[in-house]
Amino acid sequence: MPDSMSEQLQQDMQCEGLLECFHGLKQLDKECFQALVDAEEPMTVDEIAETVDRERSTAYRSVQRLLQTGFIQKDQINYDQGGYYHVYYPTDPSQIANDMQRMLNDWYAKMGQLIQEFETKYEQAETATTPVES
Repeated sequence: MPDSMSEQLQQDMQCEGLLECFHGLKQLDKECFQALVDAEEPMTVDEIAETVDRERSTAYRSVQRLLQTGFIQKDQINYDQGGYYHVYYPTDPSQIANDMQRMLNDWYAKMGQLIQEFETKYEQAETATTPVES
């Protein structure tokens, strides 16, 4: 992924790139997320691992990243004899979009503040170095 903002603006990005752009998610994370979106019902980590053709531990790490970012949800299923297991499913896309919009608004406000600080700092530096005519 490009480093600078100007490089990002010139890049042909797809909506799935938002997963990487906003949260630094990896290709495997996107694959796991897509597997959950495509599934008709919630999946276990073992099912996700099989779908993306990875080891269970690798898929589990990806699922944890997706949980932390809020892209997926987790439910606990209890066995009648005792014990339980977890299943995962995608978060409602409108909720994800709202969260990304909020994050973008926060970023935009922060960048505006930094631009203003930049302008103030270098205007003061220019004023201090400009010679005064007599």
